[in-house]
Amino acid sequence: MSFAFAVATVFLLFFGLGVRRDRRRFGNAVLLGLAVTFLGIGLIAGIDDAPPGVAESVMVVALLVLGLGPVVLAGLLTWNGVKMVRKEGRSPGNLLSLLAGLGMFGVMALAVSAAAIQSWTLRIVVVTTLFVLGYVSFLFVCFVGYAYLYGRMRIRRDADYVVVLGSGLVGGRRVPPLLASRLDRGREVYERLAAYERRDGDAPVLVTSGGQGPDEELPESHAMADYLVARGFPPEALVREDRSRTTEENMLFTRELMERDRPGSSCVIVTNNFHAFRAALSARRAGVNGQVVGSPTAAYFWPSATIREFVAVFLQYKVVNLGICLTLILLGALAWASR
Repeated sequence: MSFAFAVATVFLLFFGLGVRRDRRRFGNAVLLGLAVTFLGIGLIAGIDDAPPGVAESVMVVALLVLGLGPVVLAGLLTWNGVKMVRKEGRSPGNLLSLLAGLGMFGVMALAVSAAAIQSWTLRIVVVTTLFVLGYVSFLFVCFVGYAYLYGRMRIRRDADYVVVLGSGLVGGRRVPPLLASRLDRGREVYERLAAYERRDGDAPVLVTSGGQGPDEELPESHAMADYLVARGFPPEALVREDRSRTTEENMLFTRELMERDRPGSSCVIVTNNFHAFRAALSARRAGVNGQVVGSPTAAYFWPSATIREFVAVFLQYKVVNLGICLTLILLGALAWASR
Protein backbone atom coordinates (compact mmCIF):
# COMPACT_ATOMS: atom_id res chain seq x y z
CA MET A 1 0.00 0.00 0.00
CA SER A 2 2.70 2.51 1.00
CA PHE A 3 4.66 1.57 -2.15
CA ALA A 4 1.67 2.38 -4.36
CA PHE A 5 1.20 5.74 -2.61
CA ALA A 6 4.90 6.49 -3.04
CA VAL A 7 4.73 5.74 -6.77
CA ALA A 8 1.59 7.88 -7.09
CA THR A 9 3.39 10.74 -5.37
CA VAL A 10 6.33 10.47 -7.76
CA PHE A 11 4.07 10.54 -10.82
CA LEU A 12 2.12 13.45 -9.35
CA LEU A 13 5.37 15.35 -8.82
CA PHE A 14 6.41 14.76 -12.44
CA PHE A 15 2.92 15.82 -13.53
CA GLY A 16 3.28 19.11 -11.67
CA LEU A 17 6.69 19.73 -13.21
CA GLY A 18 5.31 18.92 -16.66
CA VAL A 19 2.41 21.34 -16.28
CA ARG A 20 4.76 24.04 -15.05
CA ARG A 21 7.04 23.48 -18.04
CA ASP A 22 4.26 23.41 -20.65
CA ARG A 23 0.57 22.66 -20.13
CA ARG A 24 0.20 21.61 -23.76
CA ARG A 25 1.81 18.16 -23.48
CA PHE A 26 0.06 14.81 -23.79
CA GLY A 27 2.67 13.42 -21.40
CA ASN A 28 1.01 15.46 -18.66
CA ALA A 29 -2.22 13.52 -19.22
CA VAL A 30 -0.41 10.18 -18.98
CA LEU A 31 1.45 11.17 -15.80
CA LEU A 32 -1.78 12.29 -14.17
CA GLY A 33 -3.45 9.03 -15.20
CA LEU A 34 -0.62 6.97 -13.73
CA ALA A 35 -0.74 8.97 -10.49
CA VAL A 36 -4.49 8.38 -10.13
CA THR A 37 -4.09 4.69 -11.02
CA PHE A 38 -1.48 4.03 -8.34
CA LEU A 39 -3.45 6.08 -5.84
CA GLY A 40 -6.43 3.84 -6.53
CA ILE A 41 -4.26 0.72 -6.12
CA GLY A 42 -3.04 2.02 -2.77
CA LEU A 43 -6.57 2.70 -1.57
CA ILE A 44 -7.77 -0.75 -2.64
CA ALA A 45 -4.76 -2.42 -0.98
CA GLY A 46 -5.58 -0.69 2.29
CA ILE A 47 -9.27 -1.49 2.26
CA ASP A 48 -8.85 -4.27 4.84
CA ASP A 49 -7.99 -1.61 7.40
CA ALA A 50 -11.23 0.27 6.75
CA PRO A 51 -14.07 0.31 9.35
CA PRO A 52 -16.50 -2.64 9.31
CA GLY A 53 -18.92 -2.52 6.39
CA VAL A 54 -16.85 -0.13 4.30
CA ALA A 55 -14.83 -2.85 2.58
CA GLU A 56 -17.97 -4.79 1.68
CA SER A 57 -19.69 -1.68 0.33
CA VAL A 58 -16.68 -0.78 -1.79
CA MET A 59 -16.47 -4.30 -3.21
CA VAL A 60 -20.17 -4.29 -4.12
CA VAL A 61 -19.83 -0.92 -5.87
CA ALA A 62 -16.67 -2.09 -7.67
CA LEU A 63 -18.37 -5.28 -8.90
CA LEU A 64 -21.38 -3.31 -10.12
CA VAL A 65 -19.14 -0.84 -11.96
CA LEU A 66 -17.01 -3.56 -13.52
CA GLY A 67 -20.01 -5.74 -14.37
CA LEU A 68 -22.62 -3.24 -15.50
CA GLY A 69 -20.41 -0.27 -16.43
CA PRO A 70 -19.23 -1.63 -19.81
CA VAL A 71 -22.78 -2.68 -20.76
CA VAL A 72 -24.23 0.71 -19.84
CA LEU A 73 -21.41 2.57 -21.61
CA ALA A 74 -21.79 0.46 -24.75
CA GLY A 75 -25.54 1.08 -24.73
CA LEU A 76 -25.10 4.84 -24.32
CA LEU A 77 -22.52 5.01 -27.11
CA THR A 78 -24.76 3.02 -29.46
CA TRP A 79 -27.76 5.22 -28.66
CA ASN A 80 -25.67 8.37 -29.14
CA GLY A 81 -24.32 7.01 -32.42
CA VAL A 82 -27.82 6.47 -33.79
CA LYS A 83 -28.78 10.01 -32.74
CA MET A 84 -25.62 11.42 -34.29
CA VAL A 85 -26.31 9.74 -37.63
CA ARG A 86 -29.91 10.99 -37.65
CA LYS A 87 -28.88 14.57 -36.97
CA GLU A 88 -25.55 14.87 -38.80
CA GLY A 89 -25.56 12.16 -41.49
CA ARG A 90 -23.51 9.01 -42.11
CA SER A 91 -20.02 10.41 -42.55
CA PRO A 92 -17.19 8.27 -41.10
CA GLY A 93 -16.57 10.75 -38.27
CA ASN A 94 -20.23 10.70 -37.25
CA LEU A 95 -20.22 6.89 -36.96
CA LEU A 96 -17.48 6.69 -34.33
CA SER A 97 -19.61 6.51 -31.18
CA LEU A 98 -21.92 3.96 -32.84
CA LEU A 99 -18.98 1.80 -33.91
CA ALA A 100 -17.41 2.08 -30.44
CA GLY A 101 -20.63 0.94 -28.77
CA LEU A 102 -21.17 -1.96 -31.16
CA GLY A 103 -17.51 -2.91 -30.83
CA MET A 104 -17.85 -3.12 -27.05
CA PHE A 105 -20.90 -5.36 -27.38
CA GLY A 106 -18.91 -7.51 -29.83
CA VAL A 107 -16.02 -7.95 -27.40
CA MET A 108 -18.43 -8.85 -24.57
CA ALA A 109 -20.12 -11.44 -26.80
CA LEU A 110 -16.71 -12.84 -27.74
CA ALA A 111 -15.75 -13.15 -24.06
CA VAL A 112 -19.00 -14.99 -23.23
CA SER A 113 -18.43 -17.32 -26.20
CA ALA A 114 -14.88 -18.07 -25.05
CA ALA A 115 -16.12 -18.99 -21.58
CA ALA A 116 -18.91 -21.18 -22.96
CA ILE A 117 -16.93 -22.98 -25.67
CA GLN A 118 -13.84 -23.59 -23.53
CA SER A 119 -11.60 -22.85 -26.52
CA TRP A 120 -7.95 -22.09 -25.74
CA THR A 121 -7.51 -20.15 -28.98
CA LEU A 122 -10.61 -18.06 -28.38
CA ARG A 123 -9.52 -17.35 -24.80
CA ILE A 124 -6.14 -16.09 -25.99
CA VAL A 125 -7.86 -13.88 -28.56
CA VAL A 126 -10.16 -12.44 -25.88
CA VAL A 127 -7.38 -11.85 -23.34
CA THR A 128 -5.12 -10.25 -25.95
CA THR A 129 -7.96 -8.05 -27.16
CA LEU A 130 -8.73 -6.96 -23.60
CA PHE A 131 -5.08 -6.06 -22.97
CA VAL A 132 -4.94 -3.95 -26.14
CA LEU A 133 -8.27 -2.30 -25.35
CA GLY A 134 -7.14 -1.75 -21.78
CA TYR A 135 -4.07 0.15 -22.98
CA VAL A 136 -6.07 2.23 -25.45
CA SER A 137 -8.81 2.86 -22.89
CA PHE A 138 -6.27 4.03 -20.32
CA LEU A 139 -4.89 6.58 -22.80
CA PHE A 140 -8.43 7.66 -23.71
CA VAL A 141 -9.36 8.28 -20.07
CA CYS A 142 -6.09 10.21 -19.61
CA PHE A 143 -6.92 12.28 -22.70
CA VAL A 144 -10.47 13.09 -21.62
CA GLY A 145 -9.52 13.82 -18.00
CA TYR A 146 -6.65 16.15 -18.79
CA ALA A 147 -8.56 17.81 -21.63
CA TYR A 148 -11.29 18.61 -19.08
CA LEU A 149 -8.73 20.16 -16.71
CA TYR A 150 -6.96 22.04 -19.50
CA GLY A 151 -10.25 23.55 -20.66
CA ARG A 152 -10.82 25.05 -17.22
CA MET A 153 -7.53 26.85 -16.85
CA ARG A 154 -7.73 30.61 -16.42
CA ILE A 155 -7.54 32.60 -19.66
CA ARG A 156 -4.39 34.68 -19.92
CA ARG A 157 -5.09 38.44 -19.83
CA ASP A 158 -1.99 39.73 -21.60
CA ALA A 159 -2.44 38.03 -25.00
CA ASP A 160 -1.96 40.13 -28.14
CA TYR A 161 -4.21 38.07 -30.41
CA VAL A 162 -7.41 36.07 -30.27
CA VAL A 163 -7.37 33.40 -32.99
CA VAL A 164 -10.64 31.72 -34.00
CA LEU A 165 -10.18 28.49 -35.97
CA GLY A 166 -12.46 27.75 -38.92
CA SER A 167 -14.54 24.58 -39.29
CA GLY A 168 -16.27 24.69 -42.68
CA LEU A 169 -19.18 26.64 -44.14
CA VAL A 170 -22.77 25.68 -44.94
CA GLY A 171 -23.84 26.13 -48.53
CA GLY A 172 -20.38 27.32 -49.41
CA ARG A 173 -20.67 30.69 -47.66
CA ARG A 174 -22.75 30.61 -44.45
CA VAL A 175 -21.39 30.18 -40.91
CA PRO A 176 -22.90 27.03 -39.29
CA PRO A 177 -23.90 26.88 -35.60
CA LEU A 178 -20.70 25.00 -34.66
CA LEU A 179 -18.51 27.77 -36.09
CA ALA A 180 -20.82 30.49 -34.76
CA SER A 181 -20.22 29.20 -31.24
CA ARG A 182 -16.46 29.61 -31.79
CA LEU A 183 -16.90 33.14 -33.10
CA ASP A 184 -19.17 34.17 -30.22
CA ARG A 185 -16.68 32.73 -27.75
CA GLY A 186 -13.81 34.47 -29.58
CA ARG A 187 -15.60 37.80 -29.33
CA GLU A 188 -16.18 37.23 -25.61
CA VAL A 189 -12.47 36.52 -25.08
CA TYR A 190 -11.49 39.55 -27.18
CA GLU A 191 -13.70 41.88 -25.15
CA ARG A 192 -12.24 40.51 -21.93
CA LEU A 193 -8.70 41.14 -23.18
CA ALA A 194 -9.61 44.59 -24.51
CA ALA A 195 -10.96 45.57 -21.09
CA TYR A 196 -7.66 44.62 -19.45
CA GLU A 197 -5.17 47.49 -19.12
CA ARG A 198 -2.16 46.44 -21.16
CA ARG A 199 1.39 47.59 -20.53
CA ASP A 200 2.12 48.40 -24.19
CA GLY A 201 -1.18 50.20 -24.71
CA ASP A 202 -1.94 48.26 -27.91
CA ALA A 203 -5.38 46.78 -28.33
CA PRO A 204 -5.65 43.04 -29.04
CA VAL A 205 -6.44 41.81 -32.53
CA LEU A 206 -8.90 39.07 -33.48
CA VAL A 207 -7.76 36.70 -36.24
CA THR A 208 -10.23 34.59 -38.19
CA SER A 209 -8.30 31.60 -39.50
CA GLY A 210 -9.47 29.40 -42.36
CA GLY A 211 -8.86 29.02 -46.09
CA GLN A 212 -11.22 28.19 -48.93
CA GLY A 213 -12.26 24.58 -49.40
CA PRO A 214 -13.12 23.04 -52.77
CA ASP A 215 -16.86 23.30 -52.06
CA GLU A 216 -16.78 26.84 -50.64
CA GLU A 217 -17.45 30.10 -52.46
CA LEU A 218 -15.12 32.16 -50.27
CA PRO A 219 -12.45 31.54 -47.60
CA GLU A 220 -13.81 30.58 -44.21
CA SER A 221 -11.95 33.47 -42.59
CA HIS A 222 -13.86 35.98 -44.73
CA ALA A 223 -17.25 34.49 -43.87
CA MET A 224 -16.23 34.42 -40.21
CA ALA A 225 -15.18 38.08 -40.30
CA ASP A 226 -18.44 39.03 -42.05
CA TYR A 227 -20.38 37.21 -39.32
CA LEU A 228 -18.66 39.26 -36.61
CA VAL A 229 -18.90 42.61 -38.41
CA ALA A 230 -22.61 42.07 -39.09
CA ARG A 231 -23.04 41.79 -35.30
CA GLY A 232 -21.22 44.99 -34.49
CA PHE A 233 -17.62 43.86 -34.13
CA PRO A 234 -15.14 46.63 -35.15
CA PRO A 235 -13.67 45.77 -38.60
CA GLU A 236 -10.36 47.48 -37.76
CA ALA A 237 -9.76 44.92 -35.01
CA LEU A 238 -10.00 42.00 -37.45
CA VAL A 239 -7.32 40.20 -39.45
CA ARG A 240 -8.08 37.38 -41.89
CA GLU A 241 -5.78 34.39 -42.26
CA ASP A 242 -7.17 32.81 -45.42
CA ARG A 243 -4.62 30.17 -46.50
CA SER A 244 -4.98 27.34 -43.99
CA ARG A 245 -6.98 24.16 -44.55
CA THR A 246 -5.98 22.10 -41.49
CA THR A 247 -5.44 22.77 -37.80
CA GLU A 248 -1.69 22.47 -38.33
CA GLU A 249 -1.80 25.09 -41.10
CA ASN A 250 -4.00 27.29 -38.90
CA MET A 251 -1.18 27.34 -36.37
CA LEU A 252 1.71 27.77 -38.81
CA PHE A 253 0.16 30.59 -40.85
CA THR A 254 -1.15 32.36 -37.76
CA ARG A 255 2.31 32.22 -36.23
CA GLU A 256 3.73 33.83 -39.39
CA LEU A 257 1.12 36.58 -39.15
CA MET A 258 1.80 37.21 -35.48
CA GLU A 259 5.58 37.30 -35.89
CA ARG A 260 5.29 39.64 -38.88
CA ASP A 261 3.13 42.23 -37.13
CA ARG A 262 4.07 41.80 -33.45
CA PRO A 263 7.23 39.73 -32.95
CA GLY A 264 7.23 37.73 -29.72
CA SER A 265 3.48 38.11 -29.25
CA SER A 266 1.11 35.63 -27.59
CA CYS A 267 -2.45 34.58 -28.33
CA VAL A 268 -5.57 32.86 -27.11
CA ILE A 269 -6.85 30.31 -29.63
CA VAL A 270 -10.58 29.57 -29.76
CA THR A 271 -12.11 26.34 -31.03
CA ASN A 272 -14.85 24.00 -29.82
CA ASN A 273 -14.34 22.38 -26.42
CA PHE A 274 -13.89 18.85 -27.80
CA HIS A 275 -11.07 20.12 -30.06
CA ALA A 276 -9.29 22.37 -27.55
CA PHE A 277 -6.65 19.98 -26.20
CA ARG A 278 -5.60 18.63 -29.61
CA ALA A 279 -5.40 22.20 -30.90
CA ALA A 280 -3.15 22.99 -27.93
CA LEU A 281 -0.87 20.09 -28.87
CA SER A 282 -0.75 21.40 -32.45
CA ALA A 283 0.04 24.92 -31.24
CA ARG A 284 2.92 23.60 -29.18
CA ARG A 285 4.38 21.68 -32.11
CA ALA A 286 4.05 24.74 -34.36
CA GLY A 287 5.83 26.95 -31.83
CA VAL A 288 2.82 29.18 -31.20
CA ASN A 289 2.85 30.96 -27.86
CA GLY A 290 -0.81 30.43 -27.19
CA GLN A 291 -3.43 29.03 -24.86
CA VAL A 292 -6.47 27.25 -26.33
CA VAL A 293 -10.00 27.71 -25.00
CA GLY A 294 -13.18 25.96 -26.05
CA SER A 295 -16.67 27.03 -27.00
CA PRO A 296 -19.84 25.06 -26.16
CA THR A 297 -20.84 22.09 -28.32
CA ALA A 298 -24.15 20.22 -28.50
CA ALA A 299 -24.06 17.27 -26.08
CA TYR A 300 -24.96 14.67 -28.71
CA PHE A 301 -22.01 15.79 -30.86
CA TRP A 302 -19.42 15.39 -28.10
CA PRO A 303 -18.84 11.57 -27.93
CA SER A 304 -18.03 11.03 -31.63
CA ALA A 305 -16.03 14.26 -31.81
CA THR A 306 -14.00 13.33 -28.73
CA ILE A 307 -13.26 9.85 -30.07
CA ARG A 308 -12.13 11.43 -33.36
CA GLU A 309 -9.85 13.83 -31.52
CA PHE A 310 -8.37 11.00 -29.45
CA VAL A 311 -7.70 8.88 -32.53
CA ALA A 312 -5.84 11.81 -34.11
CA VAL A 313 -3.70 12.29 -30.98
CA PHE A 314 -3.13 8.53 -30.66
CA LEU A 315 -1.79 8.43 -34.22
CA GLN A 316 0.45 11.44 -33.61
CA TYR A 317 2.44 9.09 -31.35
CA LYS A 318 1.87 6.04 -33.56
CA VAL A 319 5.39 4.64 -33.24
CA VAL A 320 5.02 4.21 -29.47
CA ASN A 321 1.32 3.40 -29.34
CA LEU A 322 1.17 0.96 -32.24
CA GLY A 323 4.45 -0.57 -31.05
CA ILE A 324 2.93 -1.33 -27.64
CA CYS A 325 -0.25 -2.71 -29.21
CA LEU A 326 1.74 -4.96 -31.55
CA THR A 327 3.87 -6.14 -28.62
CA LEU A 328 0.74 -7.15 -26.71
CA ILE A 329 -0.56 -9.01 -29.77
CA LEU A 330 2.81 -10.76 -30.18
CA LEU A 331 2.77 -11.84 -26.52
CA GLY A 332 -0.70 -13.27 -27.06
CA ALA A 333 0.52 -15.17 -30.12
CA LEU A 334 3.47 -16.56 -28.15
CA ALA A 335 1.14 -17.65 -25.33
CA TRP A 336 -1.04 -19.46 -27.87
CA ALA A 337 1.94 -21.13 -29.53
CA SER A 338 3.45 -22.24 -26.20
CA ARG A 339 0.64 -24.68 -25.42
